[in-house]
Amino acid sequence: MRRLAPVIVGSALALAVSMSGGAAEAKVRVVTSTPDLKSLTDSVGGDLVEVEALARGNQNVHDVEVRPSLMVKLRRADLLVINGLELDGWADALVRGANNPRLLPGGAGRVDASSGVPVLEVPAGRVDRSMGDVHPQGNPHYTLDPEAAVVVTANIVAGLTRVAPEHRVTFESRRQEFLSRLAAAQARWTKALDAFRGTRVVVNHNSWIYFLSRFGLEQAGTVEDRPGIPPAPGHVARLIQQMRQERIRVLILESWGDRRLAERVAGEAGARLVVLAHTVGAVKGTDSYLDMFDYNVNALAQALR
Repeated sequence: MRRLAPVIVGSALALAVSMSGGAAEAKVRVVTSTPDLKSLTDSVGGDLVEVEALARGNQNVHDVEVRPSLMVKLRRADLLVINGLELDGWADALVRGANNPRLLPGGAGRVDASSGVPVLEVPAGRVDRSMGDVHPQGNPHYTLDPEAAVVVTANIVAGLTRVAPEHRVTFESRRQEFLSRLAAAQARWTKALDAFRGTRVVVNHNSWIYFLSRFGLEQAGTVEDRPGIPPAPGHVARLIQQMRQERIRVLILESWGDRRLAERVAGEAGARLVVLAHTVGAVKGTDSYLDMFDYNVNALAQALR
């Protein structure tokens, strides 16, 4: 009997290792194009998912470089969550390089988070590259409206359920818990900015229309005269004059924007420059989707006072 003991112990150890490995492998491997989508996927997936973002928080999400290291992340992914609306068109080149057919458009492992989101600023006429970084399907920065998270998380849950249907109830339960916390936070954010409804502000890049519209502020102009293209001196001069005449007191800048130019415009116009987080992780202390709005709302309210 004693001679069997090592076999039994060895078998038990092998089973434990196998079960441990199986638990690790059971996690759904998700790659998202942006940090916002990573945070939202973490919120609904919890410990059932392993999530990586392709873009970093301090990057201009329009201009992520196609690199082999990003293709490696996609090669092993079960699910890819993209922003859509051509914000992250570079993701398709990465998917092709990764040779992961599940993640191609129409594949079971592909989620377009923008599906069903009410899109703002859809161009009425022809769009070409001479107009700058204009998106034919509309403004792609919808995650800066907290209300969009209701639709986005539903899309993410649908994608996760396709690849891990056994966890559908858990995914949806976590989504509802997250949306409850989001609703409570949104009431707080609305109250913080309520006194400034109708206030006009200038932005650097046209990233903020969803955020401003949600909280009742108005976009009076942009530092860029064409999205993604450095402005001409004449445009900058006219913008400064407009800000003086209309007593516009705040200029919003993304962390990746031209700070020197923004400081000059704000200084000459008599306005305050406020750097807001255009995505999760763009500014210190914005490590989650809710943290990002806490920071942006508080920073903007302080600048507007």
